[in-house]
Amino acid sequence: MKTLLSKLASVVGLLFAVVALNFLLIQFAPGDPVEVIVGEMGGASEELVAQMRAEYGLDKPVLVQLAIYVGKIVTGDFGLSIYYNQPVLSLILQRLPATVLLMLASMTIAVVLGTFLGIFSARHPKGLLSHFVTLFSLAGYSAPVFWTGLMLLILFSSVWPIFPVSGMTSIRGVQGVFGYILDVAHHLVLPAVTLSSVYIALYSRLSRASMLDVLGADYIRTARAKGLSERQVIYGHALRNGIIPVVTMLGLQMGQLLAGATLVETVFNWPGLGRLAYESILRRDYPTLLAILFFSAVIVVVANLLTDLAYGKIDPRIGGRRKPAPRKTKEATQ
Repeated sequence: MKTLLSKLASVVGLLFAVVALNFLLIQFAPGDPVEVIVGEMGGASEELVAQMRAEYGLDKPVLVQLAIYVGKIVTGDFGLSIYYNQPVLSLILQRLPATVLLMLASMTIAVVLGTFLGIFSARHPKGLLSHFVTLFSLAGYSAPVFWTGLMLLILFSSVWPIFPVSGMTSIRGVQGVFGYILDVAHHLVLPAVTLSSVYIALYSRLSRASMLDVLGADYIRTARAKGLSERQVIYGHALRNGIIPVVTMLGLQMGQLLAGATLVETVFNWPGLGRLAYESILRRDYPTLLAILFFSAVIVVVANLLTDLAYGKIDPRIGGRRKPAPRKTKEATQ
């Protein structure tokens, strides 16, 4: 319980540090949101510009703005979007499910497919398929995610028009909950495959190297000597230790995954936080961009906490759960 409370305290401190740093960086960045709005309006008087600055709190010193903003965040108020003219929190809650869905689908594909490719490659390290996995990993890790998305978009929009190449749902609409789920899944295929391509390559190499090391351990040779089948040896004994580097990298890569999601959402017009962040940068919508960065930090922190919990499930020694030492009885001491 004490360890959990200390972790929560460190998380709260980290989030406040992220909020302050992001706020100061955006304040010192070039560009003025009021000038962007005035430019789209075709001009405005100096009195109206001053009124708009006062309305959004941009006429106050930077440190005063920061103190006001932190105080509002504590109460759950992320301000009003400068461009959309609606509460930022409602915008985030509208876009957040799409980003979470894309990230979960991409990570599931990457972890499952990458791990099994690495396991197969470790079991047959000199085979032809093992060399193919190595080349595939090198190509997948080297290709920029936006380039992969553009290639898939061209391939499946002109050559093989099998999957939708834009949006999250069909324009014509669908009937029923099951039809809606199938429609979203159909639109999700290309963005999820694009985002997972880099991580499939990474996890396949990690799991291959880890499994090669584990398969040479003494306890694996003992398991085989007992007459266990190869499937039991691999998935019952070796995988539990071999997957630990994959879980570690999964937690560390969450920030890069969010950055990749921004590019993928832009390429496929996926209505998530990444697309909203791109639009907010172009329009100098600082309140919306700050809220997106805050929720992105929350996602990364939560992912790292879940990674720590997963360690304990995979290997109790890492989770710190140790069996109590046996008490000495009178018979044992005599």
